[in-house]
Amino acid sequence: MNAMLELVRRHKSGDSVGIYSVCSAHPVVLEATLRLAREAGSMALIEATSNQVNQDGGYTGMRPADFRERVLSLAAEVGLPQGRVVLGGDHLGPNCWQHLPSSAALSKAEAMVGEYVAAGFRKIHLDCSMSCAGDPTPLADAVVAARAARLCRIAEDAWERSGGEAPVYVIGTEVPKPGGAADDLETLEVTDPEAVSITLEAHRAAFAAEGLESVWPRVVGLVVQPGVEFDHHKVIDYDRQKAQRLSRRITSEPNLVFEAHSTDYQKPSGLRALVEDHFAILKVGPAVTFAVRETLWALVDIARELHRSEGDTLKEVTLRAMRGNPKYWRSYYTDAAHETFDLQYSLSDRIRYYWSVPEVQQACGTLLRRLDATELPLTLLSQYLPSQYAAIREGRLANEAQAILLEGVARVLRQYAQACGPRN
Repeated sequence: MNAMLELVRRHKSGDSVGIYSVCSAHPVVLEATLRLAREAGSMALIEATSNQVNQDGGYTGMRPADFRERVLSLAAEVGLPQGRVVLGGDHLGPNCWQHLPSSAALSKAEAMVGEYVAAGFRKIHLDCSMSCAGDPTPLADAVVAARAARLCRIAEDAWERSGGEAPVYVIGTEVPKPGGAADDLETLEVTDPEAVSITLEAHRAAFAAEGLESVWPRVVGLVVQPGVEFDHHKVIDYDRQKAQRLSRRITSEPNLVFEAHSTDYQKPSGLRALVEDHFAILKVGPAVTFAVRETLWALVDIARELHRSEGDTLKEVTLRAMRGNPKYWRSYYTDAAHETFDLQYSLSDRIRYYWSVPEVQQACGTLLRRLDATELPLTLLSQYLPSQYAAIREGRLANEAQAILLEGVARVLRQYAQACGPRN
């Protein structure tokens, strides 16, 4: 049985389990995700976002088939069976082409969705919530639903041609902006249960109009706003009391759970509460690449202390690359006085767009090679990476730069794994 359908069945039967979805193309994040799934005996759900991976290459330069090969190749390297890898597509819709009229943007989205499904992606988030050129803002639920159903038809046709397990779908109209909020946040409004009813009715009608009634049982997730988000410097934590009415609303839907976006940086107790409250699919992205940057910056400091830095450091190379091509952060970081700080330390983690820049990749590789030339002093690890220091002291982690970097990501992912696992 499809792993996602089985997860929903278990959750709806009263077992408070969930699954976390890792939305990242960073090779360290991917490897850490796959290793943790192997160790835990669990599935690895990995999603590519429409701006990372699409038919034009996205900002990673990868098309869906390229991303699939990267993930499955890494899975083979770490010893995770291919059957325990679930690939998903996040925010599949006109997001990348909002500057175009809706007809042109949706044509591009159709081509993208078809490529994703043909490449073996089987969890498909249909996101047509954004307005295109000439559209009103916001879009009516019926318009969003009709566009999602149109993309679902393309996905179904691609699946019938390619074979394999049937895709499952995630829908929704109250979809948080990918990558976190660009503005300072103080509070969030939780989705009204009545809005859930309107969204579901609109999508059921739209699916029926496309002749997709038989597909509806494979719509497993609904994206809503449970009251979690982050901006550049702070996190709005989950308050289950505020989400109580919303949580109860989904219990009457036999095949549906909620999917929670922007759960990055939530406390472990909040992640567990989300799963218990039927937000059984937890999305994480910036928090894990933030952990990559955090660990690398600490390793740069260790290299400096060991006098193993020559020329520009990884920090300097990365900041130069970001300033040389500001398209991925300029509209986010608008306070010139704090620009250098935000480029490195913002929770929005726009730095994640620059790890694939060739000179940044080269500087990162040089750093890791220089540090692996000698055993890192425990005193410096205690100073700069105390969690990895403790793991090394306990014999759970090798004193190697790459292993230390992977552990930085795994620490975040373990919080999700614990939140999604069965209760003791």
